Amino acid sequence: MWPLPRKHEKHQKGGGMCPDKINVLFLGKANSARSIMAEAILNAIGAQRFRAFSAGSHPSGTIDPHAMRQLQERRIPVEGLHSKSWEDFSHPRALCMHFVFSVCDSVSWHACPIWSGIPMAAHWGLPDPTAATGGQLAVEQAFANMYKVLYQRISLLIKVDVGINLPALQLRLDEIGRAGGF
Repeated sequence: MWPLPRKHEKHQKGGGMCPDKINVLFLGKANSARSIMAEAILNAIGAQRFRAFSAGSHPSGTIDPHAMRQLQERRIPVEGLHSKSWEDFSHPRALCMHFVFSVCDSVSWHACPIWSGIPMAAHWGLPDPTAATGGQLAVEQAFANMYKVLYQRISLLIKVDVGINLPALQLRLDEIGRAGGF
């Protein structure tokens, strides 16, 4: 059964913690752009109910400067953001995750670790803005578009009634992953 947030922290089987807020993990490959932006956006606009994290299958160790610029221009807090491995969230004592979203097309669920808390998962695949061609202006536009789509999807996520039945919730999460035209 999916672990709903409780009024106080509870140890789960395996030793991890399930906190009061709904934990969300955004996965990417390098954890340098899309997943980092999603983490920052959700923590900025959904902090009353959600706590966001991000990680990568092959973290770059840095945040793309275009991603940082998009966040800073929109006054989204960036303190504490850093590129992380998804292994940081898959060990037995890790925080339990309620939702795990892949945000790039290259992350395969088959290669993902087992997550504490048996989270619901959805693929919110988005094109890599760093792969934009056509010069600096095209890259900036790709990052601006990425921000817009992530903000739209996360705005929909924070309105979801997580108390609905699991099949309906999964359907809603999948629908959100198609919002924004990608």
